Amino acid sequence: MAVFLKIKLKAYLYADIDEYNKQHDTTLNNTTPHDTMLNNAEQQEILRRRTFAIISHPDAGKTTLTEKLLLYGGAIHVAGAVKSNKIRKTATSDWMEIEKQRGISVATSVMGFDYNNYHINILDTPGHQDFAEDTFRTLTAVDSVVIVIDSAKGVETQTRRLMQVCRMRKTPVMVFVNKMDREGKDPFDLMDEVESELGIHVRPLSWPINSGERFKGVYNIFQSTLDLYTPNKTQITESLRFDDVTDPQIAELVGEQDALKLQEDLEMIEGVYNPFSREDYLAGDLAPVFFGSALNTFGVKELLECFVQIAPSPRPVEAVERKVEPMEDGFTAFCFKIHANMDPNHRSCIAFFKICSGKFLRNTYYRHVRENRQMRFSAPTCFMAQRKETVDEAFAGDIVGLPDTGNFKIGDTLTAGENLHFKGLPSFSPEMFKYIENADPMKQKQLDKGVSQLMDEGVAQLFVNQFNGRKIVGTVGQLQFEVIQHRLEHEYQAKCRWEPLQMYKACWIESDNEAELEMFKKRKAQYMAKDKEGRDVFMADSGYVLQMAQNDYKNIKFHFTSEF
Repeated sequence: MAVFLKIKLKAYLYADIDEYNKQHDTTLNNTTPHDTMLNNAEQQEILRRRTFAIISHPDAGKTTLTEKLLLYGGAIHVAGAVKSNKIRKTATSDWMEIEKQRGISVATSVMGFDYNNYHINILDTPGHQDFAEDTFRTLTAVDSVVIVIDSAKGVETQTRRLMQVCRMRKTPVMVFVNKMDREGKDPFDLMDEVESELGIHVRPLSWPINSGERFKGVYNIFQSTLDLYTPNKTQITESLRFDDVTDPQIAELVGEQDALKLQEDLEMIEGVYNPFSREDYLAGDLAPVFFGSALNTFGVKELLECFVQIAPSPRPVEAVERKVEPMEDGFTAFCFKIHANMDPNHRSCIAFFKICSGKFLRNTYYRHVRENRQMRFSAPTCFMAQRKETVDEAFAGDIVGLPDTGNFKIGDTLTAGENLHFKGLPSFSPEMFKYIENADPMKQKQLDKGVSQLMDEGVAQLFVNQFNGRKIVGTVGQLQFEVIQHRLEHEYQAKCRWEPLQMYKACWIESDNEAELEMFKKRKAQYMAKDKEGRDVFMADSGYVLQMAQNDYKNIKFHFTSEF
């Protein structure tokens, strides 16, 4: 039965992939609705792109998995550690000083490398809920997602929230169950939990032999091979491989009881779960599942090799005006992230753009749609976290960094000339507020510049109270205040102090009735503020005050995101 399972799965799987690839390529080549198309060589460059985000609850192992993917891609030769007393090299994607100190990611990192003729762009996102807004915007810039789940803890709160965004956008999802070298939940129980908690069907494409101290390896259903567990935290190790799950040598290596249980588990998988379908995966209805230990560099290669084969190449992107196809000749891109002070020596800001269509060329003029002016870029960059390399060209699916001297905002569009707007990148109403004050009068200029640049990143928001002129910083969590204070001191040599402010909600307001709007602003003068863009913001100090304002002023619209 096990042999039949292996042959059946492999035949079905590859027939399905080949058939889909033919349909997918034909669709891309014959349905471009706008403008002319790229030539064949340029289309092939786009087809080999794989741009994805790694998301999870904090401490599930996102950054560690990213390190090992970079290791397999040859982008690094020794993997760093997120938290370790023995491994002194820190994780590549956790390059900020506060990330190294705390062992958490506080900003999305972008890393690109080539693997088996595919070009892979990884976006390692923060797991902490205080930085969820950065992660939400990152999900607009990727074509697929890998969710990391702790085998002992299962599906956690932040994973559920992020999955809601993926479902809303129909983003293809792949699951990596991490930390199999530690005692954890039964794999079948985990599959049930993923299906019920995340609202998606699953299909295991690898399967573990035990867990914790008894963990002996993973059977790769996708490639019909067995990898025996050999832990190594910093470098790639070659595992023994077998083409047949019934090979008597397996019983010699893992024991007859475990070999028999593996065969029984694989038969149960065949009976319980629907066959793998790439179409269902690409539609966001089915999540392939892999098992391993990212820390010990095990199970990662199986995930990577399956991912590059089945994950989508760049997908169409919906603009307000129309759908943008990746194979169009006309260049389009949108800004989904701004990072301040990437190079402390130059106080430089970088705007991260996701290319949606066409080909980007260095020193070529492109239209900045919001400002309606032409711009060209002599030093566009690709990334390996903090390390940057100047690029001469980039294609749909790639992430490019453009030097920003205050020209860009999150959501801005660059095109070859067309008037396009990409939506879905709002700033959300903050939940915590504090006055920010200068703690060193000699460094006012540094503080102003630091606050301005850090607010441009979109993780926190700056408001100026129109009644007393004081500056207010709004965030979704306490940790953001600590990060801002740390970065101001260590990156801008400016010190700030926070003063408490009891505030319930910040609402952007607008109205077609100018007289009523002016009356509202006068009556609520002590609660009125301006955001960084000069828009009116009502700072309600309680839910009751907000509700009464909405009831009393029917012609005023109260917005809880900045995108309106």
